[in-house]
Amino acid sequence: MSNSPKPRLVSLSHRKVPLTPFGCLWIPCSNRFVCLGTASGSGIPGTGIIGVYGTASGEIRDVLTIEKPRAFRCGTFGATSLQHRHLATGDFDGNLHIWNLETPEAPLYSAKAHQEIINCIDGVGGLGIGQGAPEIVTGSRDGTVKVWDSRQKDLPVANMEPAGGFNRRDCWTVAFGYACTQWDRCVCAGYDNGDIKLFDLRNMEVRWERNVKSGVCCVEFDGKDTSLNKLVVTTLEGRVHVFDMQKFNTNKGLSCRSEKPYKFTAWTVRHLPQNRSIFVTSGGAGSLHLWKHGDSSTLFERTDHEREDKDSTSPTLLNSISLSSQPIGSLDWNTDKQGLCISASFDHKVHIVIVADQQGF
Repeated sequence: MSNSPKPRLVSLSHRKVPLTPFGCLWIPCSNRFVCLGTASGSGIPGTGIIGVYGTASGEIRDVLTIEKPRAFRCGTFGATSLQHRHLATGDFDGNLHIWNLETPEAPLYSAKAHQEIINCIDGVGGLGIGQGAPEIVTGSRDGTVKVWDSRQKDLPVANMEPAGGFNRRDCWTVAFGYACTQWDRCVCAGYDNGDIKLFDLRNMEVRWERNVKSGVCCVEFDGKDTSLNKLVVTTLEGRVHVFDMQKFNTNKGLSCRSEKPYKFTAWTVRHLPQNRSIFVTSGGAGSLHLWKHGDSSTLFERTDHEREDKDSTSPTLLNSISLSSQPIGSLDWNTDKQGLCISASFDHKVHIVIVADQQGF
C-alpha cells in the first residue's frame, strides 16, 4: 500500500474577466493564457472578445484585449507550430478564423465553415503533437463535422454529415485521435441526442458508434498521437463514461465504465499532457474532479440494460475542488508546467489551479 499523500487540487489565483468566457487556453510555451467569448457588462452584446492574460507573482494581469464583430464560441492552438502559436476560433455565425495574436487586426485564414454556430473545435499535427498534416476539426449546430487544412482555401478536406432524409443532430463536441502515423487519424464527435460517432478519416467511414441516452457535452481521448486507448465522455445528466477502445466485444461493443459525480451537467474533460492516465472533469455546480485511469476486474454499473462487463477500465476519483457556484464550461492544462490548470466559469471568472502532491499519482 502506498504511503504517498493524496493528490490535491489547489486554487492559486482567480479574477473576473469582462466577457462571458466560452473557452480558456494556455498559450503554448508561455505563462499567458487566452479567454474567448462574448462581451458582457458594458460591452456591446454579440461582440467577440479574445482576452490575453499573464501570470506574475501570483496575480492574473491584463495583457491584450481583442474585439471582433462576432462572438467566439471555441478555440484551439492544436494545429499550429510552437514557433507561431496561432489561435484557431469558431464563432456564432459559423466562421472559422486563424489569428496571430501578435498582429490580430485581420485573420491569417478565414472560411465560412458552417451555416450555423460552431460549437466545438480541435486541432492536431501542431505543437509537436500528432503525425500528419496540421488540421482543424469543427462541429456545428447544422449537424456537420468538417476537417480543415489551413493550406487549402475555403473547402474542407473532409465533411461528415447525415445522409439525405436523416435528422441533423446538433454536434456539441469533437476530438482528434489516433494521429500516430502520417496516414492514420480519426475524429470522435458527440451530439445532443447522446450519439457518439468515431470517424475513420483514412477510410472515410464510421468506425464505431454508440448512444449514451443523454446529450454529449465533451469527448476526449487520453492521447491524440497514440493508438486508440481510452475515450472519456461527459454528458448533460452529469455522467462520466470511460470507454476502453482496446476491448471490443462483437456482441456488447466497447467496454465501458460509467460514473455520476455531478448532480447536474458534466461539462468537459481534459487529460494531463504529461501523464495520460490522469484527467480532470468539470461540473455544473462549479467543481473540478481529478481522476486516474485504471484497470478493474470487478463488476460495475452500466447505464443501459446490457449485461455487466467484468473486464473493463475503472477510473479512480483522486480528489475534487469547488471553485464557483456557476458551471465551469472550459478548462485547459499547461503543457510546460505539469499539474497547472486554467478554468473558466459562467460567473465571468477564471481560476488557476495546480495539482499538489503529484507523487500520489
